[in-house]
Amino acid sequence: MAHMAGMMPSYPLGIQMTRMGSGTSWLPDASVMRAHHLSTGDWVVMLHYQAFVDYDRQQSSRAIDGFAQVNSINWVMGMASHPIGEGRVTFRAMMSAEPLTVGKAGYPLLLQSGESYRGEPLHDRQHPHDLFMELAVLYDVPISRGVGLEIYGGPVGEPALGPPSYPHRPSAAGDPFAVLGHHWQDATHITFGVATVGLYTKDVKLEGSIFNGREPDETRSNFDLRPLDSYSGRVTANPGAEWSASASYGYLKSPEGLTPNLSQHRMTASVLFDNGDVSAAAIYGANLDSDDPRLSNSFDLESTWGAVFGRVEYVQKTGADLALPINGHFDIEALSVGYTWDFARPGHVAIGLGGVATVDVVPDKLGTYYDTRTPVGLSLFLRFRPAT
Repeated sequence: MAHMAGMMPSYPLGIQMTRMGSGTSWLPDASVMRAHHLSTGDWVVMLHYQAFVDYDRQQSSRAIDGFAQVNSINWVMGMASHPIGEGRVTFRAMMSAEPLTVGKAGYPLLLQSGESYRGEPLHDRQHPHDLFMELAVLYDVPISRGVGLEIYGGPVGEPALGPPSYPHRPSAAGDPFAVLGHHWQDATHITFGVATVGLYTKDVKLEGSIFNGREPDETRSNFDLRPLDSYSGRVTANPGAEWSASASYGYLKSPEGLTPNLSQHRMTASVLFDNGDVSAAAIYGANLDSDDPRLSNSFDLESTWGAVFGRVEYVQKTGADLALPINGHFDIEALSVGYTWDFARPGHVAIGLGGVATVDVVPDKLGTYYDTRTPVGLSLFLRFRPAT
């Protein structure tokens, strides 16, 4: 495979592949797509991957399977695109070895929450990605001179809800860890059953989805197919090559298997910037649970600038989110700073050595359970990804 930007096809209305984020989301056009490309006949094939070999240590006495771990956080994505008449069809597959390299309990990450483990809410760890992260088809076709139609769906995919998921955002590419507001912002990036229809111009897209609202279960190698009982809508605007902004709303029916009678409304907004050298994102996400009249909010500011990356987070979590015997919403802040040095480029692969440190700030009530109001985490890693 060769790295040749000229191989990258245009979608209808002249939209470039670099705009394509996770699912049907958009990135800024100026985003750098690090991937291997191969062209054969009318087919264009793209392979993207990122793998971290990581030593992760978190400061806390709330251990689930320990708070230090050597693991590998990883994913690989393939796309094959072919013109059909005036349109283009793209077959997409994304997989992760994390069920083996991280394990069912996930990797240590203080104050993270979402999904379950051994019949209990998973807390202070980030759940592993499923073996199958995406198996979907995208079809784009112009229906007039300035308007295009998209149709997307498959047994594993991502509905039109939230920003591009963190594994696909250039602003988050340096950090191996998920955001603490993952289940407020972009957790639906692995959904077992989704169908999306959208209309778009060169600069604006309006889309709607029906999907399975249940989070994946602890068995990470199967297909958790259920009825398409949830729905969402999203509007995205790319006013210039360096910008992309979106807002979305979704209704998730029974997202958590441990609380099947509870449903959730999710609202998100995001602004992404990328000029090829600096990537940044500002993301808001909020959940309204069917058993709680109070909105739970989250904010994420993140950036990658060359070898340096950072993230500032705020999220409101309940005692139930963190499997604690206390009521109420609690404000959590986190600051992460990291650096990656790409020291070798064998072939077309970039190998980097890096690290990231995180300081969390929690209120007194949570500090009682975490032994401090400012718990910290540290990670040292090797990163493997395409060089360009």
